[in-house]
Amino acid sequence: MGLASKIQCIDLRSSFFTGSALFEARKTSVRLRSLPIVAASLIQTRRSADDIGKLSTSFNLRSRKPRVSAVAVETSVTDNTVEDIESLFSETSVDQNKQNRTKKQSNGASSVSSGVRLENISKTYKGMTVLKDVSWEVKKGEKVGLVGVNGAGKTTQLRIIAGQEEPDSGNVIKAKSNMKIAFLTQEFEVSPRRTVKEEFTSAFEEEMEIAGRIEKVQKALESSVEDLTLMGRLLDELDLLQRRAQAVDLDVVQVKINKMMPELGFSPEDSDRLVASFSSGWQMRMSLGKILLQEPDLLLLDEPTNHLDLDTIEWLEGYLKKQDVPMVMISHDRAFLDQLCTKIVETDMGVSRTYMGNYSEYVVAKAAWIEAQNAAWEKQQKQIEHTKDMINRLSAGANAGRASSAEKKLEKLKEDEQIEKPFQRKQMRFRFPERGRSGRSVVTVKNLEFGYGDKVLFKKANLNIERGEKIAILGPNGCGKSTLLKLIMGLEKPRGGEVVIGEHNVLPNYFEQNQAEALDLDKTVLETVEEVAEDWRLDDIKGLLGRCNFKSDMLDRKVSLLSGGEKARLAFCKFMVKPSTLLVLDEPTNHLDIPSKEMLEEAITAYEGTIITVSHDRYFIKQIVNRVVEVKGNNLQDYAGDYNYYLEKNLDARQRELEREAELEEKAPKIKAKSKMSKAEKEARKKQKMMAFQHAKAKSKGLKNAKRWN
Repeated sequence: MGLASKIQCIDLRSSFFTGSALFEARKTSVRLRSLPIVAASLIQTRRSADDIGKLSTSFNLRSRKPRVSAVAVETSVTDNTVEDIESLFSETSVDQNKQNRTKKQSNGASSVSSGVRLENISKTYKGMTVLKDVSWEVKKGEKVGLVGVNGAGKTTQLRIIAGQEEPDSGNVIKAKSNMKIAFLTQEFEVSPRRTVKEEFTSAFEEEMEIAGRIEKVQKALESSVEDLTLMGRLLDELDLLQRRAQAVDLDVVQVKINKMMPELGFSPEDSDRLVASFSSGWQMRMSLGKILLQEPDLLLLDEPTNHLDLDTIEWLEGYLKKQDVPMVMISHDRAFLDQLCTKIVETDMGVSRTYMGNYSEYVVAKAAWIEAQNAAWEKQQKQIEHTKDMINRLSAGANAGRASSAEKKLEKLKEDEQIEKPFQRKQMRFRFPERGRSGRSVVTVKNLEFGYGDKVLFKKANLNIERGEKIAILGPNGCGKSTLLKLIMGLEKPRGGEVVIGEHNVLPNYFEQNQAEALDLDKTVLETVEEVAEDWRLDDIKGLLGRCNFKSDMLDRKVSLLSGGEKARLAFCKFMVKPSTLLVLDEPTNHLDIPSKEMLEEAITAYEGTIITVSHDRYFIKQIVNRVVEVKGNNLQDYAGDYNYYLEKNLDARQRELEREAELEEKAPKIKAKSKMSKAEKEARKKQKMMAFQHAKAKSKGLKNAKRWN
């Protein structure tokens, strides 16, 4: 395209440049009327270098009054050094290269119709294999839950999908090359110093960048009127930016924000409030809103419910259900996975396996698969033993030929068709050490008054806790739940009233919400537990750490080198070795994987002392508590029963729970008791097991053949 044509096809007076609210603060002073003169001159004739020099001289247009003074123009020319002007093209070149690469990728045939597929992904860290030949996909309309123990590689898979990490081998196949993938990480990315409106506007980073670059190019055009080569390059740049701007219409930015804010629960008055004035739950809403404003093709969520209260978790469930965008989420909240997921991908020992349905359906399906796989393995083992016996019987005399044939059959069976016994992770078990029995009265709260500054948390609050009770403290974030635990532990002093610990053998053991952050980073794993373990032999401490998945080669590892989940497990090991008669737990399940939660639930059930816990994990609360206390209206509302009793008495909570149960009932498969199965159903079950056996044989054969050729 010639220079004149480029000038004619770019409308520098469009509303994009002059009408957008984003540019009201700084309007440019480009000489719009001078450009057509150059265009007309260039269309009339192709001039020689001397003629072009004359033309550039006549382009000064002194006959009309300029919009800026000569001094201002000269200053602009002086300020725009060669380096400054060249920097306007460097990013553009990169963008063009990216676009070229994208076009090249999109030309290849894609084998996934929608969403993303991981195909034979492998990843190793420092010689340790985290993922090996992982394959699964997420398609339009699906919400996939990634489950597995901490360190299994779940977050690694999200980072690979998002392009933040590269796999050692395998491919990430996308339905389209320019797919927008949004990633909500465990740490919500918000700036405390911004207002809410500014925070949402920051989601349009690309738009803001384009706006800034357009303004710079326009200023450069002002000072390039005597250099037609430079002007041509700048017009190329402006042409590219204008085409990009068409896809990111700046005029609708504010409309999108105004529509999104009430959907997330923000009022118009919240627009000018600082982000720092909101709780972590509301900051999560901001992070999620910023992501959804970008209209992603795929949404990745890493532990989105961490640190959220029950009301916010329930809001998040309802909001995500309404979104059409396909999602992949990591969560250890079993109730959350039950509500949202249509597919579960389990990663264990580096290998992934896909199960259709939500978390509860995955548990049933996995148990059925293990049963079928075990049956297939046992059947094959019997076949192997039978063949060995036959070889021993026929190895001598005239039957030696038959024995040789049986040996070949056995060798083929072991090499090509052998079924591996399904791996079942050992369930960790432990017990909290107890030191005798406490008196009947454990904690007494009488006319408690407390607050921070002008904010009142408790006013004339009362509570009595007796031996053997397992109590859950519920309420929204910021209502004073953790503060109540600190008052019980004597870490805070009441303004009025009293909080008294029972006199007879009440030995509290306190697990803080940020216990993992308080670990000494310079100590090793073993030293961390050893320093607080009373009357524990070294071998017993090592055994406990082993049950918490700290292998022998990790015992001398510095705490600073551990992952967030490993630090949480270590903090819990440190907590577990202290004898007590009262456990005070503040969000104990944060950062624990599902097997660790199950281990904790079992230990709490077996504990004969008293337990007071703050938790937002509904599944966990249902398993362990026999009494609920709700922090409400600066007071303590007592429900003398378990979580189900609380739901019955608390009408709002009960209504929400009934709605969730109804939805789960609709999705759940209708399973009959085995004893009541019809003959046809029994035959179908038998056929299913046989298919699983054949599938396992085929897979094993494929693996053996692969080893042969590698």
